[in-house]
Amino acid sequence: MARKRVVVLISGRGSNMAALIDAAGDPNYPVEIVGVISDRAEAKGLNAAAALGIEAVSITRADHPDKASLDAALDAELKRMRADIVCLAGYMRLLTPGFTETWAGRLINIHPSLLPLFKGLDTHARAIESGMRVHGCSVHFVTAEMDGGPIIAQAAVPILPGDDSDRLAARVLAVEHQLYPLALRLVATGKARMENGRAILSGVSAEGALLSPGAATDELDIESLARMTP
Repeated sequence: MARKRVVVLISGRGSNMAALIDAAGDPNYPVEIVGVISDRAEAKGLNAAAALGIEAVSITRADHPDKASLDAALDAELKRMRADIVCLAGYMRLLTPGFTETWAGRLINIHPSLLPLFKGLDTHARAIESGMRVHGCSVHFVTAEMDGGPIIAQAAVPILPGDDSDRLAARVLAVEHQLYPLALRLVATGKARMENGRAILSGVSAEGALLSPGAATDELDIESLARMTP
């Protein structure tokens, strides 16, 4: 099977971009990263991608009179790069409904919360303030609704006593770098697809469970935890 051509959209340093590029370095991974596009010409991720021989370009708001013309330019560039799938990785712009409709089912995003909780910004601080005991990240298909598209995959981490938003953000980011390549693999191989506004998954499984706070070691051993998992 031919590897899917993927373009990554970024606005900053591109740490999730780097995780996808690293995954695509495996010849058995079903994706090749063929381009990186940023809405900020100064984004550090552009230099990082270019240093690896990946085409890196900027399409900025300053060069276009409105959002529609910017997204039209982005659409044209993606088609020139012959993108099969587009991955948003810290791309800090809302895309127009026309653009999301054009790329429906081929446009995915990673968001630092367990959607549908905490859409938008400042997710880590909001999770702590709400009293949550778990937090995490989600990969979803992109639709016109901000952070509202069908969910492909999620990963959870505990919120620990004394956490602040920076410590929690670092914990979530570490699992983002694992989750995004996994979710992209599902989409690229057809095991995750969008139909009628829903994410349809096939041929996938999950084992284990996250408890937060975890039980004390004298209260629950590994074998009893294993018996609790589905």
